[in-house]
Amino acid sequence: MRQGSRATSPGSPAEEAIVYVIDDDPLMLGALGMLFRSIDLRVETLASATEFLQHDLPPVPSCLVLDIRLPRLSGFDLQAELSRRGINIPVIFITGHGDIPMSVKAMKAGAVDFLTKPFRDQEMLDAVTAALERDRKRRSEDKSYSEVQDRFASLTPRERQIMALVTGGLMNKQVAGKVGISERTVKIHRGNVMRKMCAKSLAQLVMMAETLGVRGQEKHEG
Repeated sequence: MRQGSRATSPGSPAEEAIVYVIDDDPLMLGALGMLFRSIDLRVETLASATEFLQHDLPPVPSCLVLDIRLPRLSGFDLQAELSRRGINIPVIFITGHGDIPMSVKAMKAGAVDFLTKPFRDQEMLDAVTAALERDRKRRSEDKSYSEVQDRFASLTPRERQIMALVTGGLMNKQVAGKVGISERTVKIHRGNVMRKMCAKSLAQLVMMAETLGVRGQEKHEG
C-alpha cells in the first residue's frame, strides 16, 4: 500500500462495525489490519474464503475487503456463494492483477468498490467507510420493514382490507359501498388501522402500504 492521509473514524463506535479482510498475502493482511485498527475499527483477517464461510457473522454493520485471487475458492466464487446464501455484506475487491473487464465483472456482481494494488491508505479507508455506511443503512431499512410487517400482521382481515382500499385512494363512503358495511364502521376500522400501524397521517399509511405491496389490493375478509 502507498501511504495516504489518515481518515477519520466512521460514525458508529468501533464495536458496532467489523471489517473482514481476506487475502492470502500475510503482509497485506498485517498492513490492512494495522490500517483499520488505526482508526479504531474492529477487524478480522483471514487467509482464505473457506475460513470466512465458516464464520457466524454477528448482526452488526460490516464489510468485506476481498482479494480476487485466492487459493481454492476465489474472491468471485465467494461473492457468488454469499449471494446464493442471501448474505448481504458489501464487498470491496482488491487485486494486484486488475483490468477493466475484471472490475466491470466485480461491480456488476454487486461489489461496492474495486481497488488495484498498490492503493493509497486513504482510498481504502474511504471505500470501507462508504461500505459500512451502506450496510448500516440497509440494516436500518430492513429493521423498519420488519417492524411494518409485524404491525400489519396484527391487523384483522377486515382491517387489512380497509387499509388496502383506503390507501388505494377510496373515500370512506366508497369503501363502505364496496365492502358492504356502514361508513361509520369503515371509520372505526380505519382508526384502528392507523393506531395499529402507528401511522400519523394517511400519507404515511400509504407509504407503508406501498412498502408492503398491499396498496389498492382488494382482498375479501377471511
